[in-house]
Amino acid sequence: MKALVINGPNLNMLGIREPGIYGSDNYDCLVQICQEAGAAQGFDEVEVFQSNHEGSIVDKIQEAYGKVDGIVINPAAYTHTSVAILDALKAVAIPAVEVHISAVETREDFRQVSYARLACFATITGEGLQGYAHALELLKEHLEK
Repeated sequence: MKALVINGPNLNMLGIREPGIYGSDNYDCLVQICQEAGAAQGFDEVEVFQSNHEGSIVDKIQEAYGKVDGIVINPAAYTHTSVAILDALKAVAIPAVEVHISAVETREDFRQVSYARLACFATITGEGLQGYAHALELLKEHLEK
C-alpha cells in the first residue's frame, strides 16, 4: 500500500510561521511523523509533498491516479478557495483524508469553508502534527474495508 501526503502553501514554514497556532516543530518533523506513522500502519511507502502553487498540487493529485492507494491532504490556504483541488480529488477518486494542524473550526469565518472536504471521507483538525498520524490511521482503516 502506498499513501501520498500533500501539503499546501506555507506549510514549509512550520516552526517559523505563527508558532502559537502551528507549533514550533518544523516541516522535517512533519515529514518524519508521516513516514513513521505510515510504516506503523503498514504502508509500504508514504510520499510527502509540499507546494505553494495550486497547479503543482493539482498536478500531483492527477499523477497519483493508479499509483497510490490513498491521499492525506492539507490544502492549507487553498482549503477555502480551490475548486481546482476539489475537482482533481474528485477526478482521481482516490480515498482521501483532509487534515489541518489547527482547529480551523474555531478560527476566522472564512476558514469554515472547505472545498477539499467535499471529496474526503474524513477530516482531522486541531491535533497539531499528530493529526497526520491520525489521518494515516483512518486511511488505513478505510482501505481495509
